[in-house]
Amino acid sequence: MNKLRRRMKEDLQLAGYSQHTQDNYIIAVRVLAKYYNRSPDLITEDEIRQFFLYLINERKVSSSSITVYLCAIKFFYKNTLKRKWNIFDIVRPARSKKLPVILSQCEVRTTLGLVVNPIYRMALTLIYACGLRISEVVGLTTSDIDGKRNLLMVRNGKGGKDRYVHLPDRPLELLRAHYRIHRTDSGFLFPFKDGHIKIDNLQSAFKRAILKSGVNKPATVHTLRHAYACHLLESGEDIRTIKELLGHSSVSTTDIYTHVTGKITTRLHENLKGMMSDLRP
Repeated sequence: MNKLRRRMKEDLQLAGYSQHTQDNYIIAVRVLAKYYNRSPDLITEDEIRQFFLYLINERKVSSSSITVYLCAIKFFYKNTLKRKWNIFDIVRPARSKKLPVILSQCEVRTTLGLVVNPIYRMALTLIYACGLRISEVVGLTTSDIDGKRNLLMVRNGKGGKDRYVHLPDRPLELLRAHYRIHRTDSGFLFPFKDGHIKIDNLQSAFKRAILKSGVNKPATVHTLRHAYACHLLESGEDIRTIKELLGHSSVSTTDIYTHVTGKITTRLHENLKGMMSDLRP
């Protein structure tokens, strides 16, 4: 399996996949191998069919997770083992359209204020202030900040894309104060030992703060990014501008926030009330 894993990893690198995707794909194939307790090159097409039925019917795996398993296993058999199997054309995860959890501005401030570690608190604050993904914030360096133009450079974001996002004045002030205290020779904005903070540790810090806050919502670190987009939309920002700030490929992905903004719903109600007020039976 070590030889196959190494070959798959090389194939993923040649295909231009990110390190995060490489890791997830290799884990997915490892789960398949563990399920049958043998090397994946000895698993048959019918057994893969049964594996996906197991994921769907017994483990009740989400459609997004099914997609990851499908893409990973398909890549391994098609690209690494050069096998063309029809099963990969049959598996089609059901698309779910779940609305994101949204924290109010008050809930965001309360939660951030309860993060004990100042480095984690600043990282989480920046996620909300700039709409970043957790993977984008942990490895930020001083060279990614353009204080004169109030810009933050996101390097190698989702899909390998770079983008600039606006860095508001107050978060920039907080970041400068943070850096004066926590600067290291590594150049990372959020240092930890000989590198930068870890995603798991940042998630744990946020989880503890949410529990302390009493906010009764299933919020995660990514919820701060959702809140950023939703609060901008409520303030009247154009949906296409928000799309660019978030690094979405399509505006249809950003449109989901129009379904969860309380202020827009209230404004819509008032507008419709005015439009319909003089209707006669």
